[in-house]
Amino acid sequence: MPAYRADHAALAARYAPIFYQGLGQLLRFDYITNFDFDNDWRGDNNWQNAEDTRFPLAAWVYFSVCETTTHYFIHYAVFHPRDWKGGSRRGVVMSDLLRLGARYGRRYDPTRVVDDLVLAHENDLEGCLVVVAKRNPRSKNTERVVFVESLAHNKFLRYRPGTSRSQHTVQLEDGRPVLFIEPRGHGIEAYRGSQRQLRSAVKGVVRYEYTGRPDVPQEGEPPRRLGYALVPIESTLWARAQSGRNETYGEQFNYGTRHLTVAGKRRAFWLSTLGSAFLGVNGGRNMARPPWGWFDRNERHRPLGEWYFDPAATIKRHFHLDDSFSISYTAHLLLQTTSTGRRATGARSGP
Repeated sequence: MPAYRADHAALAARYAPIFYQGLGQLLRFDYITNFDFDNDWRGDNNWQNAEDTRFPLAAWVYFSVCETTTHYFIHYAVFHPRDWKGGSRRGVVMSDLLRLGARYGRRYDPTRVVDDLVLAHENDLEGCLVVVAKRNPRSKNTERVVFVESLAHNKFLRYRPGTSRSQHTVQLEDGRPVLFIEPRGHGIEAYRGSQRQLRSAVKGVVRYEYTGRPDVPQEGEPPRRLGYALVPIESTLWARAQSGRNETYGEQFNYGTRHLTVAGKRRAFWLSTLGSAFLGVNGGRNMARPPWGWFDRNERHRPLGEWYFDPAATIKRHFHLDDSFSISYTAHLLLQTTSTGRRATGARSGP
């Protein structure tokens, strides 16, 4: 597999968001880390290993970059070993009951919306998409963030940069989006710092900012600032998905053929079967998804993975943009995919 483009890695570092992570009573379950924090790629032992202090929770954030003729599209994905809505133990019991009810009621719920209401589950991956306008010498426009979308419990929240406190505005700090990750459930939204937003952060917040160094929180009083490092999705989560169901992924999905505009022409890319949900046995089974498994519950009619595989067309549709916003890709994950749609398996997230 080719090395990740250095310019794309630098771009992801330049616009890496500032995350204000809300902290609940059980601090370790709200710290950001990598999927293989426990030195393996099994998904079904992350719940229990999250409370084992032998495993440091180093701060890694996953990323990928693609670009069109006019914009860059940077996905960031944030992992927690537990989604513990409802509490560490009570949430699992309630989730088991909900899952059992959903199983027997599936014929009345063919869209599986009930599954999305599960209170707690093993593994949790949510994230955001940062859209950066390229520098345009003719109009003297500089490179800058122009759109941000975040994922919060199967809903894409849409923002434009600004200084107001509008629900559709995200603030920038040194050109970086400032986002809030709720405690326990870990949905991501624009940071407001309001009493309403912070009411569930009973242990305060920790500010994660990109430093290129994966800091490790110490036991005891929570830190107020931690640095995080970036790791490519391609060589980690994406690489592990190529074999479908395995020790990392408990569910798979046949993505079939997808079409993208490249150099002004529509091209077909065969993806076939990919791991689509992480293996998880505590609480809701296999509830956490990689970025190509994310969806908006109000757009279930759209192709699964569209937000990740074709962010340009998605952003253009969401923000009602004209043709000056290009959807013709010049660099994209699928342009590097082999004719069989497969890639080699990657190694650990960290060094």
